[in-house]
Amino acid sequence: MPELPEVEIIVRGLDRALAGARIVRVEVLDPAVVQGDARGFGALVAGRRVVRARRRAKLALLDLDPALTLAFHLKMTGRLVVQNPGQEARDRARLIFHLDNRASLVFADLRRFGWCRAVSPDGFKDWDFFRSLGPEPLEIGPAEFADRFRGRRASIKALLLDQRVVAGVGNIYADEALFRAGIRPTARASDISLNRLRGLHAALSAVLGQAISENGSSIRDYVDSGGAAGAFQNSFRAYGRAGLACPRCGENMVRVRVAGRATTYCPGCQK
Repeated sequence: MPELPEVEIIVRGLDRALAGARIVRVEVLDPAVVQGDARGFGALVAGRRVVRARRRAKLALLDLDPALTLAFHLKMTGRLVVQNPGQEARDRARLIFHLDNRASLVFADLRRFGWCRAVSPDGFKDWDFFRSLGPEPLEIGPAEFADRFRGRRASIKALLLDQRVVAGVGNIYADEALFRAGIRPTARASDISLNRLRGLHAALSAVLGQAISENGSSIRDYVDSGGAAGAFQNSFRAYGRAGLACPRCGENMVRVRVAGRATTYCPGCQK
C-alpha cells in the first residue's frame, strides 16, 4: 500500500502537471470505485479547474474550482498517473479525467480496493474518517510526537500504524523507523522512555525524508504520477529482510505478526 512518501511524491507530480488545467470530461469506467453518487460524479466534476494537488495522511487530494476536492485512497494497488496525448489508456483504468491541455489523469487499480470521493468544503467536517486522522509525523515536534504514545499499553508498532495516532505511516516505514531507533516492534509504548520516543520521532522523520528523496518504495505496484518506480526499497534495513543478517550487528532478522501485519526486526539490536 502506498504510504506517506509515495502519496507525497504522487501529489507533487500531479501538482506540477495539472495545476491550472480544466477537467473537460470524466469517464467512470468502474462506478464501484466512486464513493457516493457514481452516476452524477462525471457531471459534478466536469468543467472544474484544478487548483492544486496535496496530501493528507495516505489520501491524495485534488482541489478544484469551483470549490470541490477529489480525495483518492490508493489502498493496495491504486495508481494515479498523468498520460500525455497518444499514450494508450492504463491497464485496469477505473476513472479517466480528460483535461483541456489534452493530457489525462488516470486512476487505475488492479484489485479495486482504492476509491475516489468528491468532497465539498463543508463535507470534510462530516467525514468521520478524515476528522479522525492524527497529526502528520513530519509536521510535529518530538515532544508532541512522544505525547501521542506515552502511557499507552498497546505495542509501539500497532500505534504507529493507527492513523488516529499519527497519519500516513504504514508497515514499511514503521519497520524501518523502529529498526533505526533500536526499538522492538512488540514493545508496549508505556514501557518506552521519553528519550527513546523522541529518538523514534527522529528516526521516523529521517526514514520518511529519505524515502521521499528516493521517489518512494516500489515493491509491486507503486509508480509516481509519471509512471516512474521508486528506489527506497534498495535502502531497506528491516522491512522484508527476515532470515537475513542484520546490517548493524549481524544477527539474523526475525519475522512476527504485530497488529495483523508481518513485522521484521533484529532481536539483537532492537530492545
